[in-house]
Amino acid sequence: MRTPEGEAVVQHEGPTTVAIVDDHEAVRLGLRAACRDAGYDVVAEAAGVPELLDALGLGRVDVVVLDLSLGDGRSVTDNVRAILGTGSGVLVHSIADRVAAVREALAAGAAGVIPKSSPMSAVIAAIAVVARGDALNNVEWASAIEADRDFAKAALGRRERDVLHLYASGLPLKLVAQQLGIAHSTAREYLDRIRQKYIEVGRPAPTKVDLLRRAVEDGILPGLDEAGDARR
Repeated sequence: MRTPEGEAVVQHEGPTTVAIVDDHEAVRLGLRAACRDAGYDVVAEAAGVPELLDALGLGRVDVVVLDLSLGDGRSVTDNVRAILGTGSGVLVHSIADRVAAVREALAAGAAGVIPKSSPMSAVIAAIAVVARGDALNNVEWASAIEADRDFAKAALGRRERDVLHLYASGLPLKLVAQQLGIAHSTAREYLDRIRQKYIEVGRPAPTKVDLLRRAVEDGILPGLDEAGDARR
């Protein structure tokens, strides 16, 4: 779970809890073994999202590792949002060249994408990032956005970009206002306007983590592969 500003809230102590959705049994078995070797608690696994939700009941896990190529007739958006509705984070684990599906998953709120061609160590590390409540900013995410010609950037003004850059980098809004020499209420108005512009292009950003995503996607902040953790 997160605060309204997108900050992660620790819900429990103990091992990271994981669930796996993939319609290939061999993939599920491999992920389950690797997660358990890493000390994660694999709570459930299923060939589809409805089956996973039945297995979880009213519960949640820290991360659901989700394949997009399920062939179940459900949309990517429906699957991602159904999982998010449980309070779980979503890590896409799929074939990297499925650009449209990856783009749709990210727009629906998935925390990031890790290709099936990645080393298992990279998958385990990505799960840790998502479990912390962070967005996974990697080259696969950037490539999916760049390759999608229908991807619409929000038309932010210079001052709006300045506010987004500082706020998404991790500064509280009060410090953003101080650094830019504007009133706190003015900074809030800029932030509201930024969120509205992202809604208008079909890329809502209700939380601070979502705004970090948008800033990376639109080149306002660098991705991890360019400059380390953009929030530091």
